[in-house]
Amino acid sequence: MNYAVAALNIDHDPAAYSALYEALDEPAADALLDERERAVRSAVRAVVAHDVAPRAAAADRDHLFVHDSYRALAEAGLAGLIFPQRLSGTGDTNVAYAAAVEEIATGCAATSLVYMTQMHAAYPIMTAGSAELTERYVPRLVNGSLYGSLAITEPNAGSDVAGLRTVASPQPSGYLLNGSKTFITTGDRADVIVCFATVDRRMGRHGITAFVLDAAWRGLSTGKPFAKLGMHGSSTAELFFDDVTVPANHLLGEVGDGWRIVMDSVIKSRISAAAQGVGIARAAYARTLVAVNRLHADRLPDEVTSALATLRGQILQSRLLLYAVARRVDSEGAPATGEISIMKQTCTDLGFRVARDAMRILGPYGDLAELGVERYLRDAKVTQIYDGTNEVQRMLIGRDTAQRTGRLR
Repeated sequence: MNYAVAALNIDHDPAAYSALYEALDEPAADALLDERERAVRSAVRAVVAHDVAPRAAAADRDHLFVHDSYRALAEAGLAGLIFPQRLSGTGDTNVAYAAAVEEIATGCAATSLVYMTQMHAAYPIMTAGSAELTERYVPRLVNGSLYGSLAITEPNAGSDVAGLRTVASPQPSGYLLNGSKTFITTGDRADVIVCFATVDRRMGRHGITAFVLDAAWRGLSTGKPFAKLGMHGSSTAELFFDDVTVPANHLLGEVGDGWRIVMDSVIKSRISAAAQGVGIARAAYARTLVAVNRLHADRLPDEVTSALATLRGQILQSRLLLYAVARRVDSEGAPATGEISIMKQTCTDLGFRVARDAMRILGPYGDLAELGVERYLRDAKVTQIYDGTNEVQRMLIGRDTAQRTGRLR
């Protein structure tokens, strides 16, 4: 280890870590948070400083699943923010949730991925499942006693949900599931899986149906976790369904409701990805700021000051966008697709761009694992891909623009 470089990293000093991010909080962004939302952010930041950030580098280096980091958040009662108290949640806003994911991603992006995947699995069960399914699974996903996965993507159907090939064949007592899923976060560790399949490929989106599966059921198996560029502290795997019997009472909603459930769920998942992008950008910026101030003890070069000023402005702009759109979700439930897409694309592109520019500012230090900026660059890349690639987001933004301007013709 290069101890001179390691000394520039404050991950193992909780007091210094918290003080740094408090100093970098922006009044303009804070003004969009109410008192409770700021309290949630502070509580998450404290757990991250003590129990998440200190483990992040080792989890990345050794590909260690971030179980202990996630458990620290769950045990602090911070893993069920958008769920009601009757389901072991805290009934907080989407804005509070966005601020929480942002803070977790700042300390460890992989932990934020596990954290948000738990929410992504629990949310459709709560909104579309029976009371029995909701009470059986959601509290245990929220408190971290179960791991969950959301199984949508297939080898030949990523963003094209209507093209799913996993088939749910009706049976007298339920359904028989056959097919496969890929790139499933926490897929190899999941205890419960929300799986989307079609009852008839000819029906397109109208045949998409959602089910809740116990991972221990016969015929359900997982592949070896993928080797990945980043997010090494989380796992991503394939799932295989070979005549998996699904009882009728494990259906979410009605037959054909899967498309609606997906569209409802992606609003939450894109808030999650956007918050990750902002958190990653903040982490890369903060680490670079600390490093260059210690490396240039006398005076920062003008070009460094200018580059850092640009990054600060870009981060604030995206942070404001994240909170504003999340607030719209709180007030309206489902804002225009274009707004959600702009938020997701802008904030995740920000994470990658800021990490890249931070490495350039740091010069030879930017490539060193001890400093951690290169980890954030690697972690940022996948946020541009999952929850709808940013190319798809631009397409959706374009469609939304065409619809809006079409009214003027």
